Amino acid sequence: MESINKYFFKDMGVMFGRSMRHIFRSMDTIITVSITPIAIMLLFVYVFGGAITTGTENYIDYLLPGIMLMTIGSGIAYVAYRLFTDKERGIFERFHSMPIARSTVLWGHVLTSLISNGISVVVIILVALLMGFRSCAGILEWLGVF
Repeated sequence: MESINKYFFKDMGVMFGRSMRHIFRSMDTIITVSITPIAIMLLFVYVFGGAITTGTENYIDYLLPGIMLMTIGSGIAYVAYRLFTDKERGIFERFHSMPIARSTVLWGHVLTSLISNGISVVVIILVALLMGFRSCAGILEWLGVF
């Protein structure tokens, strides 16, 4: 039991690396989590944006929060799907036969979700800034968002 606690962070790092490799090797995940929200944002701003009057020039100011929530939601859904896939394929049973803490597998998925959602949100905000998004929020408000 002592060796399990001693190597917890190392084992968690291994599980985190395993989960990150799954994301980077899955083009479906990258398309759904990053490219689809950008495509929807482009569609709504440049195709449907002229049909919707908001009283201001930038429709993207109203659209970006919904796109960010959609991105985070789809990222969380992929974590749930990957956990389900690992459970169905018997990976959990294989890991439980090894001398590692049981929670490291879950922590690896959680950290992967946090990092991948963070990267996706940053990419979407950068694209929105290129499209003309401007916020009147200050640093403290943006920290509250994150």
